[in-house]
Amino acid sequence: MHLDRSTVWPYERGEPGEFIYSRYAHPTGVEAERALAALEGAPEGQALLFASGSAAVTALLLALLEPGDAVALAAGAYFGTGVIMGELERWGLQHAEFDQTGAPPQGADLVWLEAPSNPFLTMPDLEAAAEHPARVVVDSTAATPIHLRPLEQGADFVLHSGTKYLAGHSDALVGAIVSRDPEAHERLWRFRQRTGPACAPDVAWLLLRGLKTLRVRVERQTESARVLAERLGAHPAVESVRYPGFGGLMSFDVSGAEAARRVETSLRLITNATSLGGVDSVLEARARWEPNRVPAGLLRLSVGLESVDELWADLEQALTED
Repeated sequence: MHLDRSTVWPYERGEPGEFIYSRYAHPTGVEAERALAALEGAPEGQALLFASGSAAVTALLLALLEPGDAVALAAGAYFGTGVIMGELERWGLQHAEFDQTGAPPQGADLVWLEAPSNPFLTMPDLEAAAEHPARVVVDSTAATPIHLRPLEQGADFVLHSGTKYLAGHSDALVGAIVSRDPEAHERLWRFRQRTGPACAPDVAWLLLRGLKTLRVRVERQTESARVLAERLGAHPAVESVRYPGFGGLMSFDVSGAEAARRVETSLRLITNATSLGGVDSVLEARARWEPNRVPAGLLRLSVGLESVDELWADLEQALTED
């Protein structure tokens, strides 16, 4: 992996070469984009990096839609996606939630799925979405291309908060969009070029580092998460467990806000923090961020690479703490 921090490159015999100015593209970013496109089964190079997952969401909405267009948004998807769409309401964008386990509603100009949803862990009906006349976006942050390649199931775009599993070490803020159609990819590239939410070379280098170990990390996290989901489901203090059967993300409910706070403050190994997808396990009560839609006792757990028995011992003692 070569890290090139240049912001400008000399013209070649009086003409611009492949790289001109780093807001357009840079060698490290292009290398990472090619690697991600290959992982997603997309045509060569049809991936774009952005400064964050939220920047990727915003770019996709603004580049593809017009005032008056409507988005069908998966109910229970990451709350920040709906927040961005709400911010764009004054620009004429409309959105309404729907149950992604069934068919999207008619009349939508864009169908927005999340596989699985965060923090409710529902999976979309990709076949039903592919039959809808609108273009389909799948936020596959939690699934990763290790467990799901939405383009192969009819989606038009795959979106990642690469900050999470793709980079994988909680030290790189990055978003990504992978496109099936070359014209849509070109449109998104021009939008990024003109508006500036590009990913810096150092961050692209960290993403490349993360992609090298993506499979072994995600497979280990999945193995541990399956064990923890089973054990949590049998614990008397746990009311319900949400886990799609793969990946390192799950959520579970305890009796309410006070019980959730006791778990958060009793942890010894697992970090009480936000975000997900890193090598270190983190847990938090999501009601602090989205109280209007999340049960007060819902705890989201992102499983890292620690010993599963040590993770369970920490959870068990926190759940039984008085």
